[in-house]
Amino acid sequence: MSEQILISRADGVCEVRFNRPEKRNAITFAMYEALYRGLREAQADAAVRVVLLGGEGAGFCAGNDLNDFLSGPQFSAEHPVMGFLHTLATFEKPLLAAVHGQTVGIGVTLLLHCDLVVAARSAQLSMPFVALGLVPEAASSLLLPRLVGQQRAAELLLLGKPFDAATAHSLGLVNRVVEETVLLSEARALARALVQQPNGALLATRRLLRGDPEQVRARIEAEARIFGAQLQSEEFRAAVRAFLAKGRAGGMCTAWRDSFRSSTRRRSCIRRRC
Repeated sequence: MSEQILISRADGVCEVRFNRPEKRNAITFAMYEALYRGLREAQADAAVRVVLLGGEGAGFCAGNDLNDFLSGPQFSAEHPVMGFLHTLATFEKPLLAAVHGQTVGIGVTLLLHCDLVVAARSAQLSMPFVALGLVPEAASSLLLPRLVGQQRAAELLLLGKPFDAATAHSLGLVNRVVEETVLLSEARALARALVQQPNGALLATRRLLRGDPEQVRARIEAEARIFGAQLQSEEFRAAVRAFLAKGRAGGMCTAWRDSFRSSTRRRSCIRRRC
């Protein structure tokens, strides 16, 4: 399973790439654990100065893998997702991301923890949590209003409609929009530029910019409690049923639909509930 998260290190840059292109890089619990370990190791490695996130295949990340949430353990503080989210909130080194294609749910909210984001013109972003009967995660209910303002954050989170790379740039969610053919080279050039900065001043400035991580951690916990309750709700199951009935394709919806159908074939208890 660790092969679904590719990690390489060279010249002060640790690259962490989602590698599940057949599922649009939808993140499983095992992938979350690999991401958690990868970031912790990068934090402890003095040779690593910067971390760059990316994705293989047609898109950056289609969000969470629904099958794991349907058939896995109850959502709690010990859940496999939580270690990764808390590590994002407390990570001390610069985080960059190279985003392309479908970028949904956690694929968008993790960008709020990045210092620099480069997006391909092909990027289509969305946060359809409410439409699925869920709530935002990764402290996005705190960080997104800080970044784009209360009204814009409300529109993005309450309606959950997709938006393109140009809109993400105008909102301040990404730093640069480039052609997909040069996306990785542009992101790597930014990573190398950060590596060349005086490291003590770089890390101190990042800490000042990010503010108190405990406030972010507290919001992650608050969101998780509601997220877990919603996973058990009829509202969530009704949203999944409606979504399956429409047979929609695109973004997290396709990956979640496929994994839900796979789950229902294997687990009769889910068939009875959903």
